[in-house]
Amino acid sequence: MNVSDLTGVALDYWVARGLHDFVREIYFTDSGETVSIRGNDRGRPWDGRFRPSASWEAAAVVLERARRLEVSEQGGRGALCIAEFAGGQRASEGRGESMRVALLRAFVASHFGDTVDDLLHERQALTGARAQTISEQTVGGVVEDLPRPDGQIGDIQSPPR
Repeated sequence: MNVSDLTGVALDYWVARGLHDFVREIYFTDSGETVSIRGNDRGRPWDGRFRPSASWEAAAVVLERARRLEVSEQGGRGALCIAEFAGGQRASEGRGESMRVALLRAFVASHFGDTVDDLLHERQALTGARAQTISEQTVGGVVEDLPRPDGQIGDIQSPPR
């Protein structure tokens, strides 16, 4: 998929993937229509919806990572953004119907190039730039030894009543 064609949930997803210094986990809410994340951005925890394509509050985490930024209106044809980002591979450009979309597309292009894979609608954990699908049971962390109702050797159970 071309980065220049990303919109809505697909754009939000790839922006979250590019924020691997901030995002620990990506999951989907609202029947898969909304990207949600868990992470910590410079001491500010984030756990919930992440919609930078629709909100400057969420897009600000991208804007804060810009090292060089040029944005211009394209005379009724949308906006153009040329930028370099911390953690990005190269300076890149993005075009969009708004300055926010142009900024986000430039961010995705700087991290992943001009094309990206299709959107994966599964819960994922980010390790650096890599995403790995995870199951619902591992969301709170890996649980190696689940307690059983009948007890195990070493279990401290409550006294009988």
